[in-house]
Amino acid sequence: MSQNQRFASITGCGQGSIGEALVKEYFARGLHAIATLLPFEKSDHPDEAGITWFKLDVTSEQSIIDLKHELDILTKGYLDVLVNCAGIAYTMTAIDTDVQAVEKMFQVNVIGPMRMVHHFHGNFIRASGVIVNIGSVGGIVPYMYGSSYNATKASLHHWSNTLRLEMSPLSVRVVTIISGEVGTNILKSDNLRELPEGYFYAPLKEEFKAHVQRTVKGATDRFDYARNVVAQSLRSSPKAWLWYGGSAGIDSMFYRQFKLNKVKKAYPASSKQV
Repeated sequence: MSQNQRFASITGCGQGSIGEALVKEYFARGLHAIATLLPFEKSDHPDEAGITWFKLDVTSEQSIIDLKHELDILTKGYLDVLVNCAGIAYTMTAIDTDVQAVEKMFQVNVIGPMRMVHHFHGNFIRASGVIVNIGSVGGIVPYMYGSSYNATKASLHHWSNTLRLEMSPLSVRVVTIISGEVGTNILKSDNLRELPEGYFYAPLKEEFKAHVQRTVKGATDRFDYARNVVAQSLRSSPKAWLWYGGSAGIDSMFYRQFKLNKVKKAYPASSKQV
């Protein structure tokens, strides 16, 4: 690590998020924790906690450049921890996907971390620091209605894997977090989303509505999640991959959980005419 004072910057720290829990945990452990908020987000929660914050839109090159300028002044060019946590969700069946919405999600979930590492690499190389990329179990298993979101996380995982190899001779560690179900508000933008009328998945209209409006049972508390992730990230030799959060299973479990038999009954193989 760099100096007596260690610095940790976390993207995506809006109220109710994993990022908020992470930045508070780094702060509690004595690091100078730096939250980033979207330009339209309120700052009451970091203000009340006494946490430094800056505005950031990870889809904007200029916004990242502006943040780097601010942090270089604050940290003298060092960054011990960078957590790429900013992310958005998009819930829909693969065949009914709005590609423009997915392009925006890739900009946040995948290109955003790439931009951050591109601009800040000198800071954590100088500090012999650690990069933490917040992935998802959806990038590993076929979580229903999440094909596009899952694709962003799978992309992030593989990029992170190669980044770990490339950063190793520069004394920078890279940790990929495979997050299960964590109690956050990430689904707030999907709350009113509906399946299109009259299409193949119409039989699951009510189930889909319940899914996007659900309160996840058995979800991991985000502050418990943060304690585990932060503890791992601060180890001298952290795990390359850390699985944490409510678990997910295999295809058969999802088939039952999401009642895909209703689709099968509505469109039997003998009558498939697409």
